[in-house]
Amino acid sequence: MHYSKMKTVLTIAGSDSSGGAGIQADLKTMLANGVYGMSAITALTAQNTTGVAAISEVTPEFLGQQIDAVFTDIFPDAVKIGMTANAELIEVIAERLSFYKAENIVLDPVMIATSGARLISEEAIAVLKEKLLPIASVITPNIPEAEVLSGISIANQSDMEKAADYINKIYGCAVLLKGGHGINDANDLLCENSGMTWFESVRINNPNTHGTGCTLSSAIASNLARGYDLKTSVQLAKEYISGAIAAMLDLGKGSGPLNHGFAL
Repeated sequence: MHYSKMKTVLTIAGSDSSGGAGIQADLKTMLANGVYGMSAITALTAQNTTGVAAISEVTPEFLGQQIDAVFTDIFPDAVKIGMTANAELIEVIAERLSFYKAENIVLDPVMIATSGARLISEEAIAVLKEKLLPIASVITPNIPEAEVLSGISIANQSDMEKAADYINKIYGCAVLLKGGHGINDANDLLCENSGMTWFESVRINNPNTHGTGCTLSSAIASNLARGYDLKTSVQLAKEYISGAIAAMLDLGKGSGPLNHGFAL
């Protein structure tokens, strides 16, 4: 009998009942990118393509138990962290990941919705900066999130470079600052200790982009788990996202989900 091994990735994030974002997007992305996905759920949401109707958070203790269950049995090659709305949950994540010496941590600092709504308390942001950013391998903020983390207002590409450089120097993690938000086509900036790389991509005219942030960070984590370096992981993740958007799936009455399985 011939057994096979797969690289493994844990997502620590919220559940999206409509399947387009959160852990549902993460697990689909991981499968499509050739890794075995596992999850520790921070919150249940009642949501669909038109918005979030309700959120039910798990207790910090139960989140810790989920993380323990995964790490003590199938140790993840990478970890993706998404929606973590309160300080206590962030503390547990930071403490457990440090305890297990987790590697390849990709943090999507979900603070501000595409609509501009603030999703996280000031207290939670403080704990995120103090405990989670320093253990992350890379974080993937959008423009408003990078403004919160750096205190720098971002209006153009040179502001993007300033903000990413500041976050990288202060917290020690690499930064993939996502363009869009009216600043450029969809060009993203990767700032590592070794320097900066711009990734150019053409904006695809498809309004159905529910879950793109979750999907991008999960694809990066999947590629890191498979042994690619950060730059290559980002490049491959961006190609995957472009394919998933370009598949032009149209579901729901609002901003619909991507087609995660476009290549299957």
